[in-house]
Amino acid sequence: MALAAVASGTQSASVGTEHSLAVSTTGKTYVLVVDAGAMLNDDILELRIKTKALSGGTQQMAYYALFQHIQAEPQKYSVPVPADIEIECTLKQTAGTGRSYPWKLLSID
Repeated sequence: MALAAVASGTQSASVGTEHSLAVSTTGKTYVLVVDAGAMLNDDILELRIKTKALSGGTQQMAYYALFQHIQAEPQKYSVPVPADIEIECTLKQTAGTGRSYPWKLLSID
């Protein structure tokens, strides 16, 4: 089993905006990694992964996580999500002061 970086970057969050981090249409199993080390008290962060079950279908939520305040364990990993049609990863900060979040989308081969 090998890991490969599909996409990466740093997202400057605008509070209340859902930011698309990465979209892939290659059939693989994916893990989203987000560094939430910049979070402070009163910050709320939502991570989502959306997939399609059938080509031509609608994206549906496959993974959702919510984090609040300072994070004792700031490196966040999603569960592995298999996707053979499309996957989209998003980040949304819903409260606090907009922070910058380094992130990476990994594929498991």
